[in-house]
Amino acid sequence: MSAQDLSNLSATSLSATSDSVSLFEMGPRDGLQNEAAVPTQAKVALIEALANAGVKRIEAGSFVSPKWVPQMADSGEVLRQIRRQAGVVYSALTPNVKGLELALDAKASEVAIFGAASQSFSQRNINCSIEESIERFIPLMDMAKAANIPVRGYVSCVLGCPYEGEIAASEVARVSEILYKMGCYEISLGDTIGVGTPLKARKMLQAVMERVPVEKLALHFHDTYGQALANITACLDLGVRSFDASVAGLGGCPYAKGASGNLASEDLVYMLHGLGLKTGIDLEKLALAGFGISKQLNRLNGSKVANAILQGAKA
Repeated sequence: MSAQDLSNLSATSLSATSDSVSLFEMGPRDGLQNEAAVPTQAKVALIEALANAGVKRIEAGSFVSPKWVPQMADSGEVLRQIRRQAGVVYSALTPNVKGLELALDAKASEVAIFGAASQSFSQRNINCSIEESIERFIPLMDMAKAANIPVRGYVSCVLGCPYEGEIAASEVARVSEILYKMGCYEISLGDTIGVGTPLKARKMLQAVMERVPVEKLALHFHDTYGQALANITACLDLGVRSFDASVAGLGGCPYAKGASGNLASEDLVYMLHGLGLKTGIDLEKLALAGFGISKQLNRLNGSKVANAILQGAKA
């Protein structure tokens, strides 16, 4: 896609595919696990505020060892305390069978597993190879199927690795296909360190689309170098309609000290609405949810759009 193509992108040019977009909100899990610990009730309030804003898919917690991620130690309690809304999916990250058992006990709507397109990242992150990590997921997938609970798959480092550098798109496609054939209903492609640029993002997605249907793919672009929205724009006309983001830009990039990490949900929703795409989300309510948790964390809101909305309200 050329620069001219990007500048001409509009709702009209996207009319061949659905004009409805699904936002998968990562703030309560991927966001808060990289922030200072907050009280359980603050997490519950955030999740309820997101649902009230019209967000239909929320990753509410993570059933990993509290030794490694103490910020998520209360995930079971969070899922038990939230006032659930009809039509809202409350997801949880589950790295193993034990995690799945805990998620089922807390009545998570669905669960997620995670792999990597980088052997080095897999070894350093979960202490096993890509192939070994996938083998570990087989009993989890069997149990999830028996429990009739959907499983989402994440692939990390799709546009770069902190240890290996650039990652071959063919490897991303290979790992994505494995997770898809294992039974994951959707594969989220994650630019974990946020080094991707639009052309590389587009070529990566095209490579994966040769192995996995585009309607089964989601994009999870970090904004470390300020490229997340540009990367999404470059991929929209390929038909992808599911995107991960984190309210208020919660969550930093652990491999780039001081850098922003997750793309702010408010910024993504503002752009998508500007393109004529439908999210079903009330942007002002979403911004208020972000301001609430930012105040709780005593941090600046990482969303440019949310800050602009606040300034507009004060004017």
